[in-house]
Amino acid sequence: MDKNLIPLKELNLTSRFLFDEVMEDSQAQQDMLSIIFGREIPVLQHSETEKEFRVSPLSRSIRMDIFSVDEEENIYNTEMQDKKRNDLVKRSRYYQSLMDTSLLEPGIPNYNLLNQTYLIMIMTFDLFGYGKYRYTFAPRCEEVPECTLEDGAVRIFLNTRGENREEVSEELIHLLHYLEHTTDAVADGSQSERICRIHERVCKVRSSEEIGVKYMQAWEERYYERQEAQERGRAEGMVKGREKGIAQVVQALIEAYMEAGMSREETQQRLMGKLELDGERTAQYLETYWHEADK
Repeated sequence: MDKNLIPLKELNLTSRFLFDEVMEDSQAQQDMLSIIFGREIPVLQHSETEKEFRVSPLSRSIRMDIFSVDEEENIYNTEMQDKKRNDLVKRSRYYQSLMDTSLLEPGIPNYNLLNQTYLIMIMTFDLFGYGKYRYTFAPRCEEVPECTLEDGAVRIFLNTRGENREEVSEELIHLLHYLEHTTDAVADGSQSERICRIHERVCKVRSSEEIGVKYMQAWEERYYERQEAQERGRAEGMVKGREKGIAQVVQALIEAYMEAGMSREETQQRLMGKLELDGERTAQYLETYWHEADK
């Protein structure tokens, strides 16, 4: 077993498992969103974690970390991202598109009925490199910058390691720091009632025996999935290596037989007996060799 398993009680909220478990609580979601937006966000009780979206059985599905709806039917998808990837911007585009596909029932012609949506990515790194805690993107006209598209779709990228303290609220700064350093001291030091309530939920999750078992099961599943993937990779590598080796031996034998004056038919029969290959495979090797030789 992997010796690097981090105990549940030591996880920070940048861990997707802990983040999802904590944010299953509507009050925790409401507190987090209210800090991010700087105003009270009245989240409905039926918000979901790990919500799956799929347009069709043939398209790629996604699992959204935290899917919330407020009393005004505004929709919030909040994602925790602790590993830097080069596809996050386009991933946010794909997530946004799949969110939209679920908002109108078939046959409704009025696209103005689409909900206001917010896609929020919380990251432990600065994706854009400008030192901001918060990057907010909404469509804007290049030729007329003050002209916004106002299509109801907003994407927000939060950076836990920003530097522009004067441009965002202290509560947001404390929240982002707390997400990466989820301790009693950091929660108490924030002097934020919302962060303290989130921390109470964290402590409850960490001390739950049921969630502890769920955490171990999730870790074991990922561990065995990685092991199976490694085994498949090794097996595929061995097959490819064996095929390459056989091909090299066959080519050397073909060259030797042809130089000895054997016909193509005699060469094929000799190979089948020598290497115990079936006629079809032997013919494929010979066809490849003769094709290259005739060039």
